[in-house]
Amino acid sequence: MAQLPAGHVPLAGYVLEALLRRLRRDPDPIDPLLWRDACAGLPWLRGLGQEADAVLAALAARFLTQKTITALGGLELGAREQVQLAALCCLPLLRFGAEGLHGWSQLLVYPDAFRVDRSHVDAAGVMHEWEDELIGEAWDAGPLILSWADIQAEIAEPDAGYCVVVHEMAHKIDLLDGVLDGTPPLPRAWQREWARDFQQAYDALVRDVDAGRRTLVDEYAAEAPEEFFAVCTEYHFSDPATLRRAMPKVAAHLARFYTP
Repeated sequence: MAQLPAGHVPLAGYVLEALLRRLRRDPDPIDPLLWRDACAGLPWLRGLGQEADAVLAALAARFLTQKTITALGGLELGAREQVQLAALCCLPLLRFGAEGLHGWSQLLVYPDAFRVDRSHVDAAGVMHEWEDELIGEAWDAGPLILSWADIQAEIAEPDAGYCVVVHEMAHKIDLLDGVLDGTPPLPRAWQREWARDFQQAYDALVRDVDAGRRTLVDEYAAEAPEEFFAVCTEYHFSDPATLRRAMPKVAAHLARFYTP
C-alpha cells in the first residue's frame, strides 16, 4: 500500500473537517428586510426589545439552517412564511437558547387540521383503534407537525390564549431531558420548585374539571402534566394576564423560563 505524503489528509478527512466547520459556524443571517416583514405579521413579537429581536433573528437563522420545512397537501410556503415559522418556533427559546433545537430535524406543515391513526390495547387485551384530528403534534425524536390554517387563525386573534406553534415547541423542550412530563431541563433546585408548584396547580385544575367547574385556562391542560405545561406556555405568550390570575406561581416560573 502506498504511503501518503507527510501532512496529507485523506479526502474523507477533508469532508469531515468541512462538515464540522459548517456545523460550528454561525448561519448566514436572515435578510433584515425579510425579517422585519415576517415579524410584522406576528403579533406576539411586537413587544420585543431590540436585543431580544436580535437574539430571535439569530435563533431563527439557525432554525432555517438546521431544519427542513416541508409543506404538505398542496400548501406553498414562501420565504416570508418560512421565516415566520422559524421565528415562532424559536420564540420559546429566547432565554433557553439554541440547545432547544436539538433532537429533531423536520417541520411538517399541513394546510389545515390533519388526521392521525391511533391504537391502544386496554387492560383486557382488547385493541382499540380510532382517528384523531389534530392541529399540531410533536414526535419524540421525530418531526414537529403543524396546521397552517390554525396558525393563521391564531395570528388573527393573538390574545385568545392559543398558539399551537409554542405549544408544540414546549413539548420539544420538555423532551430534551428524555422524559415528557411537563418539566423541562432545569437546575436541580429550580426543578424541585417547578415540580412542586406545577403539580399543585395541575391537581387543582384536574379537580375543577372533574367537578364540572368553569376554569380560566383551557380544560385541555388537565389531560396530562405535559399538556398542562404546553397549554400554560400558550397562555404565557398569548394571554399572560389570565395565566397570572389563574395560576400565579406557574406564571412566575414561565416568565422566568421564557423571558430573556
